[in-house]
Amino acid sequence: MTVPLAPFARGPVLTVAGLIAALLLATSGRYGYFGDELYFLAAGRHLDWGYADQPPLLPLLALLMDTIAPGSVVVLRLPAILATAAAVVLTALIAREFGGGRRAQLLAAGAVAVSSGFLGTGHYLATSTMDPFLWTLLLWLLVRWVRTRADGLLLWAGLVTGVALNVKLLAGGFWVVAGICLLAVGPKDLLRRPALWGGAAIAAVLVAPTLVWQTVNGWPQLEMSAAIASEVSGAWGGRALFVPAVLVAGAGLIVGAVLLCYGLWQLLRSPALRPWRFLGWTTVGLLLVFIAVSGRYYYLAGMFGVCWAAAAVRIEAGQPKRWWRWVATWPVYALSLVITVPVTLPVLPESWIGREIPQPAFAGGEIGWPELTDSIAAQYHRLPPEQRARTAVVTGMYWMASAVEHYGPERGVPAAYSGSRGFWTLHTPPETADTVLYAGDDPAALHGSFRQVRQVGVVETGHTGTLIPSGTPILLATGRTAPWSVLWPRFRNMEW
Repeated sequence: MTVPLAPFARGPVLTVAGLIAALLLATSGRYGYFGDELYFLAAGRHLDWGYADQPPLLPLLALLMDTIAPGSVVVLRLPAILATAAAVVLTALIAREFGGGRRAQLLAAGAVAVSSGFLGTGHYLATSTMDPFLWTLLLWLLVRWVRTRADGLLLWAGLVTGVALNVKLLAGGFWVVAGICLLAVGPKDLLRRPALWGGAAIAAVLVAPTLVWQTVNGWPQLEMSAAIASEVSGAWGGRALFVPAVLVAGAGLIVGAVLLCYGLWQLLRSPALRPWRFLGWTTVGLLLVFIAVSGRYYYLAGMFGVCWAAAAVRIEAGQPKRWWRWVATWPVYALSLVITVPVTLPVLPESWIGREIPQPAFAGGEIGWPELTDSIAAQYHRLPPEQRARTAVVTGMYWMASAVEHYGPERGVPAAYSGSRGFWTLHTPPETADTVLYAGDDPAALHGSFRQVRQVGVVETGHTGTLIPSGTPILLATGRTAPWSVLWPRFRNMEW
């Protein structure tokens, strides 16, 4: 089935990737750490084979980057920037494998570059950045295998899958759905290739340590999935808003959304793309699965590249009706980028957030953390020295504890603890701590575990647009009623 390919549009595609990387690099230090980044740094200081809410690769990567340049938010984000730029190139390469020439490759690369989903997470380190990049790489390998039948690609696919599973376990779901679609629409001989199962063995070896960790610890990832489903059903709008969120917040306004729909349609019905039809049905299957389990919209982002590439190839071939070919013009791409950048990247003054303009989706997670730590540190240092020595700082949310872990030592706060999500497993308050300084909503766990609980202050972040708003209570709990081995499980909470 090997057919000659058009030359790789090296200059235009690498220019787009380079410009996006430059934009992400230029804005990466504008605000502060994202909440998840602070959590990765905290988890990296307590390295393990897994965590209650995720596999181990992102904390390990955060530790590595922070070791290279301690305290540098820009260096911490370099892997995310490179992954986003690589996704631009890989999507163009998928279009090339589909038979696309120079224009199709550039259209596909541009779709990534103006996507709110890819840009929005491309300027900080997150699973929602690295996972779609790894899926795009995996899909390029599979698309290329379908064309060439070069079985070595399947071994590489297994390696990429193993790495992806150590970022997020979603890649396992991809292979389950893809396997069903391969049986239904082919090419079935992919499932008979020894190299595919060799790749599966590689992936299994790579993910085995975190699966063992999950098993030993009672599979908290399942509890985490239930918590995410609860959040999606509440604050995220539920199943009804999943598809709109994919189109607007994930793919992006105008270009991304239109090409995503058109590309999926072409994968499902175009004779020219018939060998890769299973990927169209895999996208549909994953969409239905993620809706059914109340997953987050960006879980589907790994499939965007293959749909954009399919759309670009069919547009280049003159397939769409003339009345909407406008989407494949540079003014529309430019307009999409102009719309996307202010709502996904920190290009506006930090002081404007939540005041002069509506808050961008990401901004509330990137500002206010030093000020939050200052508020907690001020109350901590108001305690008498002898009481301070017996006081543990505990927060109601893992991002808050992560911020105190990062900024606290230079403010004289030695450690922070939280029962929230994976932070609960990082470490437990020492038995010498009979007092808790607690930041967060007043939890029942405090009142059941201490004789006296009173408010001593509030968090002051200096911003109205943060996820931890000014006015969050700071409580002092004294008179511990039982050992921490008994009390700490009461604080565990996988909800946000």
